Formats: sequence, C-alpha cells, structure tokens
Amino acid sequence: MTGLNVLSLFDGMSCGRIALENAAIPVNQYFSSEVDKYAIQVSQENYPEIIQLGDIQNWKDWGIDLSKIDLVIGGSPCQGFSFSGRGLAFDDPRSKLFFTFADIVSEIKKLNPDVKFLLENVRMKKEYADIISEYLGVNPIRINSALVSAQNRVRDYWANWKFIPPEDKGLVLSDIIIGDYIKISKKGVYKKDQHKASCLTGGGHSGGNHSDMDLIGQQMHHIGNATDIKGFDIIKRIYAQYGKSPTLTTMTGGHRHPKIALNDYDYRRLTPLECERLQTVPENYTNHVSNTQRYKMLGNGWTVDVITHILGELYHD
Repeated sequence: MTGLNVLSLFDGMSCGRIALENAAIPVNQYFSSEVDKYAIQVSQENYPEIIQLGDIQNWKDWGIDLSKIDLVIGGSPCQGFSFSGRGLAFDDPRSKLFFTFADIVSEIKKLNPDVKFLLENVRMKKEYADIISEYLGVNPIRINSALVSAQNRVRDYWANWKFIPPEDKGLVLSDIIIGDYIKISKKGVYKKDQHKASCLTGGGHSGGNHSDMDLIGQQMHHIGNATDIKGFDIIKRIYAQYGKSPTLTTMTGGHRHPKIALNDYDYRRLTPLECERLQTVPENYTNHVSNTQRYKMLGNGWTVDVITHILGELYHD
C-alpha cells in the first residue's frame, strides 16, 4: 500500500495522525487545518512533518492539490449540537463550519471520486443528524468510546465505507489511574451516598479480571459529591474506580475535571496523563504545554483507538 495523502480538518492535536500510525497505515503527506496554537504546538512536537494549513475558512487559498487527497477526516465543532449547550445547532457560528467540511469533501470528490471521508460529532437531535447525513450521503454509526476506554463518550461517525463498532475491552477507571495517586494530586473531601454505593461492595477491579463486577464496569458510578466545591451538582460528582469516567470536556476551570474516589472520604481529580489514557493517546503526548491546555485539548480530541478501529476497517479489510 502506497502512502496516503490525508487532509485533517479541525485537526486539533492530530489524533487522526496517531490513529493512522496505530493502524499501520502509511502516510505520504498529512495536511492539518487547525487554529489553536497550543494544539498545533503539540502536533508539531510529535509529528514535525505535518503540513499546517491554518483556518478552514480560508481553504480556497491553501494552494494544495486537492485531486491528490485520498482521505478527509475531521470532527467539526460540536457546541451547537451538544445537549449540554444552548441548542443553536447550525446557527452556532462554530457548528455551522460543518458546511465548510461538506464543501471541501464535495470539491475533492469532483477531482477524485474515490476519496474517502470520516466525520465525527456528538450525539445530537435526529433532525440535526439527518441534515448532516443528507449533505454527506451516508448515515452515522454510533460508537461509545467506553468499548475501548475507561471513558463514557458517545459519538456519531459518518464515513463512506462500512464499519462496525469495536469489541468491548472491558476497561474501567482502575485500569488507567496512576498507582501512587495520593502524592500526585491535591485531595478533597466528599460525602459518600450510601444508597448509590450500596450495590458496589464486595471488591474492586484490576487488570481486566472482572469476576462479578462485569455489569458494574460497563457504566459510570457516581457514588457521592464533593463537600469542598461550590456550584452545580455535576461538577461535584465523585466516581468509583470500578466504573467508567464521564465524558472528558474542555475542562477549563470551574472544577470540571472528572473526580475519582480514593476511599470512603477522599477524592482527587484525574491527572492529564490519566486523561491521555482515557482518550487512548500516547502517554505524555501532550506534555509540551501547560496542564490547563492539556486538559482542554484532550477534552476536544478524539478517542484514538476508536478512529484506529474505523480506519482499520477500510484499509485492512
């Protein structure tokens, strides 16, 4: 197989490039459209050969030969579609950039009818997903990253090739946390909810041997709330290590980082390294920038092993 020419739109920290490498798919040129300087810095530190194109809105001025593009990938901004947002959908100036993605794919198809594309976005109202499907000519496949990670992260994937969800690896938080956790992060105090925790006695989980915890390990387990944090309930939630993490977000301030119980009283937030593990990103891939920026780009990024699986279904079929 000759190397692919890949165009990654809304590239972030180049999770797509990691996935291609993990899938053993050779790459000739990898073009990245990204505007966040910290994400670009991380990409260039890890893959200095990536060709940075800048803002997707200037795509007609990029000066690259679109007829040579074999694969277009991207995750257009999701803020307008997210159930946790304001519900602006395509009226959100960020989320309407999907149409630019669609325009670029359409233009490349005129020059190379065999081009492949992959679009990722959040679970959204059917009426919005149907519009995306109409423009792209394919329906989405829904995959929860929990199949390959200790994180609950439901996303829809539109691609012009067939694929199925990956097999469940059965990972939970205890599989990804750093062992000497008491020394690496400031602890807080939480109040355990005995009703929520009542079904969770009788052992934990380690190394993929679930025993009678199999069902428990497939979901998040909110077992109490922090008592030293003010604000909405959702930012106070403490999760058991024998379940999944909630979906990583941009986590920029406001105690939004996922928090795990250390015992019946103490908790801590997940570290950037542990968040890399949740997103199946190589360890310390993001350590070229501040922790604030690491959390942000990991929340914005893809779960790499999901993308690796989807691409592998095409190029290793």
